[in-house]
Amino acid sequence: MIRMLISTATILLLTLVGAQAAGDAAAGKAKSATCVACHGPAGQGVPPNPKLAGRSEDELLQALKDYKSGKRNNAVMKAMAAGLSDQDMANLAAYYSSLK
Repeated sequence: MIRMLISTATILLLTLVGAQAAGDAAAGKAKSATCVACHGPAGQGVPPNPKLAGRSEDELLQALKDYKSGKRNNAVMKAMAAGLSDQDMANLAAYYSSLK
């Protein structure tokens, strides 16, 4: 009985954590105003900056995390990512991955 309760509680906790980490494309769109100058209004990219539209959510999220941590070296993106929360990054990734 106790194992069942612990298992249920663990599954519920993991579900809640997963739901919180999921990106909200609408919130990402609202947050993307600062991205437009370099990546375009539809994420199409403004050379030499890359296209973001249609890339995978996981790839975009990892890139933002890597810029924030310094794993990826780009001074502009490091500064941009520094002010983003984990949820902001997830939202931006969800938004840009939803674009074609």
